[in-house]
Amino acid sequence: MRKQQFVAVLALMCLAVVTAASVAPQARAQQPLIPAPENIVTDGVPPIPASVADAASSYTDFRYAFDLDWHPRLREMLISTRFGDTFQLHLVKMPGGARQQLTFFPEPVRAGLFHPNRGDYIVFQKDVAGNEWYQLYRYDIATGDTTLITDGKSRNILGPWSSGGNQIAYTSTRRTGQDTDLWVVNPADPKTDHMLSQLSGGGWQPQDWSPDDKKILLLEYISVSESYLWLVDAATGAKTELMPRNTADKAAYANAKFSKDGKGVFFTSDKGSEFQRLMYMNLATKRSTVLTPDIPWDVAEFALSWDGKRIAFITDEDGQTVLRLLDTATRKELQPRPKVAPGVISNLSWHRNSRDLAFSITSSRLPGDCFSLDVTTGKVERWTTSEAAVRTDAFPEAELVHWKSFDGKMISGFLFRPPSKFVGPRPVLVVIHGGPEAQALPVFLGRLSYFLNELGIALIFPNVRGSTGYGKTFTNLDNGFLREDSYKDINALFDWIAARSDLDSARIAVYGGSYGGHMTLAVSTFYSGRIRCSVDVVGISNLVTLLEHTAAYRRDLRRVEYGDERDPKMREFLEKIAPMNNIEKIKKPMMVVAGGNDPRVPVSESNQIVAGLKKQGTPVWYILAKDEGHGYQKKQNQDYQFYVMVEFLQQYLLN
Repeated sequence: MRKQQFVAVLALMCLAVVTAASVAPQARAQQPLIPAPENIVTDGVPPIPASVADAASSYTDFRYAFDLDWHPRLREMLISTRFGDTFQLHLVKMPGGARQQLTFFPEPVRAGLFHPNRGDYIVFQKDVAGNEWYQLYRYDIATGDTTLITDGKSRNILGPWSSGGNQIAYTSTRRTGQDTDLWVVNPADPKTDHMLSQLSGGGWQPQDWSPDDKKILLLEYISVSESYLWLVDAATGAKTELMPRNTADKAAYANAKFSKDGKGVFFTSDKGSEFQRLMYMNLATKRSTVLTPDIPWDVAEFALSWDGKRIAFITDEDGQTVLRLLDTATRKELQPRPKVAPGVISNLSWHRNSRDLAFSITSSRLPGDCFSLDVTTGKVERWTTSEAAVRTDAFPEAELVHWKSFDGKMISGFLFRPPSKFVGPRPVLVVIHGGPEAQALPVFLGRLSYFLNELGIALIFPNVRGSTGYGKTFTNLDNGFLREDSYKDINALFDWIAARSDLDSARIAVYGGSYGGHMTLAVSTFYSGRIRCSVDVVGISNLVTLLEHTAAYRRDLRRVEYGDERDPKMREFLEKIAPMNNIEKIKKPMMVVAGGNDPRVPVSESNQIVAGLKKQGTPVWYILAKDEGHGYQKKQNQDYQFYVMVEFLQQYLLN
């Protein structure tokens, strides 16, 4: 199962631009306006002049692509990219070849796998209006027909193909609505769909099938610092735990794959270490061996070649990624390392020829494209070249920076400096990632590049305590009663900004999405005097009400991180620090963005903060998309959100 890295990004503006807010009201009323998309409801948002789009629209016209799978018989790549309003499946038949669009849905399609024997159909997952109640479908290559495989009601997550290629394992909530049971189906015959193993909890996910298809590797996720691997009998559904549970030294396991001979399992784990290391377990003895003992960083992802001879893996080194290869016979890293374009690498996938390795790269100057490496020759080929309406080759590169927090801990982040044409101390937008078990990485900024390149606003992406990538101790430093310490890391960042001559500490805005939205709300509450304004996207205004109303399958998983609101002392603490319960401290203007179908952070979290701000007279702009969930996925909605933010920051940050 590929590690998904979720990276929040945004941007700011500069004084040298004449803002729409500076135009006289009478003149503004006569200007053409940007209409909100039909599924977006606004509250408190003023008319947005069309001149905003005239100035910034070129920064909305870009696309990126990421690889999903190889055709099993042909050297062709299945990718996901966007040509219309949403991401869809496309086929690329050669490096640099045309992208042939396969699916044409109003909702995005970002996950899909070829039938591994003949490649005659694809299994993919898709939800409706961002509700994340994914269904599995079969897309037949010859006819273009799409067939629903699952029940159309529950939440289903695509898992791995069997080694024989005639079954696929996945998880489904259809039994209780919250427990993710293990199911198996032959996609060519949906009537074969059946529950293999009844499970308790929402954190289960199948990882791999044994070479003889008699066993399935199953991951039980408890939290970012605790998980377990099980073996499931593919005939009876009986489970056998591979790791001891009742130990003082909790560990996290991930990315598990059977060895080619079926005698062992490759996986990553932080057992006995601060970092996720590549490991191998002998199934007969249950003894594990560390394969990357000398790498003091997380192994973020790995893929085993079909012949079992090589492992490709990615290390996350202080926010930079490195692609490496390991020989499974000698258990040594192969040298020299592959030479690939610099950037953030992800989505490793081997072709059945065990020579071609697919992966995706994004960077400050690269929106995101698909590449392949011939591991026998070292040749790298680019399969897609994603278009952008503006030249990206001169975009500023990210700079890794560090600052000392209140307790002496060193915190890091990425600083993007505006081009040299902007002089004097620059206003700052602090962009806080979600998760919280995630990491800001130096990826392509997309629309945010407009704020940086055209308006001269510096962007800082902090990795506060609780972020991944810096060891499990650091990741756990914000859990439960330690929640406020991560807020203080942002206050320390404000001190760092104030000490710099190139940044303007009197003009700071804060932005974040999801948990980053919660951080934005908290900073806006407890450090209101240090910012000009803030932008909260699908943020949590009260961790207690979140835990009571988030989707049932997520509730226990989130309690491990935030604390259990059913415990009186924890509830009292969470209520005490809730931005919603300290709303009188929010003095600066705020923009709030929400999705009406969000299962993670219910729209009620946004509604209550907006209502409270309106009641006390704090300026608040609210946009709600009825056809979106946890963050906007449709281009027209993303564009409108961007244009509103441009106007908001011009009024409240730059004036």
